[in-house]
Amino acid sequence: MFGQKKRKQQRHLKALRSTYDDQLLAAIDAAKDNWDHAKQTQEAIADTDNEMTANTALARQVYLFLYREARRRNVRSKHIAATVFQD
Repeated sequence: MFGQKKRKQQRHLKALRSTYDDQLLAAIDAAKDNWDHAKQTQEAIADTDNEMTANTALARQVYLFLYREARRRNVRSKHIAATVFQD
């Protein structure tokens, strides 16, 4: 009776936060893959130019920005990243 509206709002906000947290984790995974690809490309090419170096640095900064945002929001992933199992 009393406080039902507040509890309903809190449940809605929790569900909304969970949705955006999942999207943030997906964006972090995509940014990590993009950064890894840029690093591998830069290492594979003998003559790298400034644009390639800048793109690699940009991919790194995007990943680090998303990672810091997840840390700030206290987001935890429920799966283990594929980078943990590299041979």
